[in-house]
Amino acid sequence: MKYGIYYAYWEKEWGGNFVPYTEKCARLGFDILEVACGAFDREDDRFFRELAAAAKANGLRLTGGYGPRKGHDLAGTDPAQVEAAFRFYADMFRKMELAGIDRLGGALYSYWPAQCTPETDKAADTDRSVARMQRLADLAADHGITLCMEALNRFEGYMINTADECLAYVRAVNRPNVKVMLDTFHMNIEEDSLTDAIRKSGPLLGHFHVGEANRRCPGPNGRFDWAAIGRALRSIGYAGGVVMEPFVRMGGQVGRDVSLWRDLSGGASNEQLDQDAATSLTWLRSVMEGKDTP
Repeated sequence: MKYGIYYAYWEKEWGGNFVPYTEKCARLGFDILEVACGAFDREDDRFFRELAAAAKANGLRLTGGYGPRKGHDLAGTDPAQVEAAFRFYADMFRKMELAGIDRLGGALYSYWPAQCTPETDKAADTDRSVARMQRLADLAADHGITLCMEALNRFEGYMINTADECLAYVRAVNRPNVKVMLDTFHMNIEEDSLTDAIRKSGPLLGHFHVGEANRRCPGPNGRFDWAAIGRALRSIGYAGGVVMEPFVRMGGQVGRDVSLWRDLSGGASNEQLDQDAATSLTWLRSVMEGKDTP
């Protein structure tokens, strides 16, 4: 398995310049830097070529995340809006390829956060989403990109909340570059067993996010049995990304979007955040790989 972290651990706004994080993450010992792709439409090609060069120079792999805005909802009923979403994704995929990003995860099947209303028809929404995801997957394949459908908790989405629902969706799409994505934060709310969810996902698991139940960096003092999670991942032969997605500092659009209303960092400076991430990585890698805890 390869271990990574989401750049927004340090940031309060989405987007921005990711290049400095390539050096930082490599220095801290990570294999992967995950970046937000939602603002790619604002950047020119040079931005992505520079990001690719920086990642290569630092020996890092890049992965991407996107929580689609409502105007990019593939389950929507407005044909013009759906076509606009496809144009947005076409531009994103081209730029991802320039940057060397070959994996995109998130609630790509819908939008984020998505609320179920009395008018919502989940079955009809899912049917529309599946048909359009087939088209989107073919478009992504032209750029060598795998799409990972993230199962979200009930407070952030309604279409896919569990591994079972995610598996059903991925199998319905039936494209080799469409995979399951699980996240311990969401699983903690929705799954009876985190390890069973991992095992049933099997070879369809394409990406894995980790964090404590309160979205701190993984560590020995949380409630999750990380050794058991690691055993489950190893039992299915998972060799993909294990990416931390911690959110510990409130403020800005990031803090608002993830509903973070109190400081979980203990007033940490950026330097302390670096140390916390590095300490978590060393511990997590050892535990997840079944080695002695350092």
